[in-house]
Amino acid sequence: MSIIKIYSRKEDMNKNNILVMGLVLLIAVGGILLFNNNNQSAMEEGDQNMSDTMVNEEMQENNNQVEDMDQMGMDDEANTIVDIAVSNPNFSTLVTALQKADLVEVLAGEGPFTVFAPTNEAFAKIPEETLNEILADKEQLTQILTYHVVAGKVMAEDVVSLTSATTVQGGDLAIEVMGNSVMVNNANVIQTDIEASNGVIHVIDTVLIPHSN
Repeated sequence: MSIIKIYSRKEDMNKNNILVMGLVLLIAVGGILLFNNNNQSAMEEGDQNMSDTMVNEEMQENNNQVEDMDQMGMDDEANTIVDIAVSNPNFSTLVTALQKADLVEVLAGEGPFTVFAPTNEAFAKIPEETLNEILADKEQLTQILTYHVVAGKVMAEDVVSLTSATTVQGGDLAIEVMGNSVMVNNANVIQTDIEASNGVIHVIDTVLIPHSN
């Protein structure tokens, strides 16, 4: 074999190698471009999914806020004297007494009513044995509780101008103003003008007992 033929074969091999390397390089570049395109599409799809999720979460949050506002409105409409008493732990004994006397529905009615509401501490002033006897006597209990209720909505500014008020029970309450203090019979008014949808509550520190006939 001549040197020329050997050289010609080597030249052909080099050309083939160059072609193969070029083809490999072309495939590699194509693969990189394809990977980048797929990666970009995946990122864009991920961004879109994240955006959709954020929009859905914001819409849900707005819906929850609307529902909360609606619920608050419903609570305001149902804010009766009984609702206020039930929601305040200082009136738990009063609520128990109202339940035993079957007066819950009455004071949850249209009204309006003015209630001089004794606190738990006011009831605690009554000897335990006597209080249990009163709670067990529905007729006597009803008389006592209705003696704390005046028909109509009488705010504090109106109370201080009165000397007496007729109760739902039928008896009268003596009202006396001494400086900044107001007395109802022998009870001090310790908080005024708790407004309800069907009247108003004035808080007192002593249970009012009607006079015996």
